[in-house]
Amino acid sequence: MRAAVFPWREGNRFELLVDGPEFFPRMLVAIARAQQQVELELYLVEAGSCAQAMVEAMVLAAERGVRVRCLFDDYGSLAFPQALRRTLTEAGVELRFYNRLRWRQGLLNLYRDHRKLLLVDQSLAVVGGTGVTDEFWLPESNSCEWHEVMVQVSGPIVRDWQLLFDRQWDANLHRGAWKPHADFGLQRLPRLPDTGEGLGRLAYADARQHRDILHSLIRALHSGQRRIWLATPYFLPTWSVRRSLRKAAARGLDVRLLLTGPRTDHPAVRYAGHRYYPRLLKAGVRIFEYQPQFLHLKMVLVDNWVSVGSCNFDHWNLRFNLEANLEAVDPVLTAAVVASFEKDFVQSEEVSLAVWRNRPLWRRIKQRIWGWVDRLVVNLLDRRG
Repeated sequence: MRAAVFPWREGNRFELLVDGPEFFPRMLVAIARAQQQVELELYLVEAGSCAQAMVEAMVLAAERGVRVRCLFDDYGSLAFPQALRRTLTEAGVELRFYNRLRWRQGLLNLYRDHRKLLLVDQSLAVVGGTGVTDEFWLPESNSCEWHEVMVQVSGPIVRDWQLLFDRQWDANLHRGAWKPHADFGLQRLPRLPDTGEGLGRLAYADARQHRDILHSLIRALHSGQRRIWLATPYFLPTWSVRRSLRKAAARGLDVRLLLTGPRTDHPAVRYAGHRYYPRLLKAGVRIFEYQPQFLHLKMVLVDNWVSVGSCNFDHWNLRFNLEANLEAVDPVLTAAVVASFEKDFVQSEEVSLAVWRNRPLWRRIKQRIWGWVDRLVVNLLDRRG
């Protein structure tokens, strides 16, 4: 069953924020200035200096009468201690956990809330791919170990992000929280604008609507005329995405992938994704592996169209996770995204077909093993779906 999708909204303002030292202070200031309400929806929340700073900001907001609601994924917040949870609730913060882990649920435990969203006073949103952990931001040194981006958003589109949060907040009280009942917006994917300023759209995924983000990406890849730059930390793309990338490169477009280098939190996933390299390289796709840090951002640039958010565009995310991406057509945001990509390409190692063919035996073995595991999982998911 498919749910409705959101339309394009005009008159928005976007600002790309690169890495935790830039976006976390902005988020804390926004919470400190809140007058009516604050909403925070996250997958990864762990004890540490970053979480302590966020908790303190939300406690202060609640104590001055602001309604504060937090929706955290139950699995992703296993390392969020009871002491911090009590600190929030005792201050009046409303705290809910998505899809509590239960043995009797079996495979239903696979459904996870992977969205990353801060809403303030229904007028400002900060969206992207961050978690609240010390890897994303160490307040004492104002540094980070993981490379990430967020977008600060204001304008009419914030109402759609608010509606998405409220919908999931209410659904979380019921069984099958991954299948919210309320629909909204359009029944068909809206036309992709060629040009514009301040245009934005919310693309999302849940168990009812898991094709919105993917279909929008595929359409953008097919309509590209000049460039396709895609960044993701876990390169396990669907067959349709891989085919679209190869076809775009064959048409002469500048197709580049910005992927995780040796610094990663899941080496097995990185090796599994390597099985897709040869066909892409032969088709003319350029592959860059980021070196300085673990690359965690999820960002796509197709000509002037931008998508930034929580979705990795892989077969796992698109089946089991709640996801949300900002899509935008805006010259200022596009320029910032181009600058971010160009800086990251310089700090990456490009993988050539010649280098790939000469990789050491130990790497070939790991890639073959984890590639086989990935293929097995994909086949099982396809049967299930």
